[in-house]
Amino acid sequence: MKIIVCVKQVPDTSGNVAVKPDGTLDRSSMPAIINPDDLNAVEAALCMKEDTGAKVVVVTMGPPQAANMHHELLAMGADEVVLVSGREFSGSDTFATSQILAASIKRIGLEEGAVVFCGRQAIDGDTAQVGPQIAEKLNLPQVSYVQEVKREENALICKRMLEDGYMTIRLEPPCLLTCIKELNTPRYMSVRGILEFDKKPFTVFDYETLKEDELIEKDSIGIKGSPTNVFRSFTPPQKGAGIMIPGTGKEAAEQLFGILTQKHLV
Repeated sequence: MKIIVCVKQVPDTSGNVAVKPDGTLDRSSMPAIINPDDLNAVEAALCMKEDTGAKVVVVTMGPPQAANMHHELLAMGADEVVLVSGREFSGSDTFATSQILAASIKRIGLEEGAVVFCGRQAIDGDTAQVGPQIAEKLNLPQVSYVQEVKREENALICKRMLEDGYMTIRLEPPCLLTCIKELNTPRYMSVRGILEFDKKPFTVFDYETLKEDELIEKDSIGIKGSPTNVFRSFTPPQKGAGIMIPGTGKEAAEQLFGILTQKHLV
């Protein structure tokens, strides 16, 4: 059995966001981190590996420096890492990215019983589109916003979070699941993992590796193959400091009413 996890290296958007003149993020000027939701997907895969003895393969699309992230993932317990990298892939939107990742997953191999895990969404885009798009292109059953997953014989029982509750879904692998932070708590790297990560396979898929796949055409990847474009990217203005109103509840309410009255808000 094989478990494939899609992981993305993203810029740390907790600080100032640098933007290039063409409207895309200037990733080289910002510190890079592993996308938080993807770590929950990795943890789910590692837990399933412990239960079934499956092989965990992590796949990511990004520049060569994304290899630094892979060291951490291998040290956490992943068995193999595949980096999808090439100039032809740069500037891809969610549609083009899902094309490339779907072709990569096909090359890695979707054997019987395989499960693909993805994070709910990436913090640099917040679209939550890539996982479901990969499933559509691979013709896989999918469950998004997975809060809980259990194995039951040859099937998976997933609890999918909704705005006002949850639904329970049963599906059989091969399938794709997108994970939310409520699913688990990602583990740290182990000492043995840190010492032995360089003994595990690390493979690079470039354009030449994937170009024979029907999903990979120069008109369907990169900026040229991206039907959506960024109109404008910017750092939202910081909120001003709040006002602390002293006194008892009644006194504070009266003062607050006076302030709102002066601003013609009430």
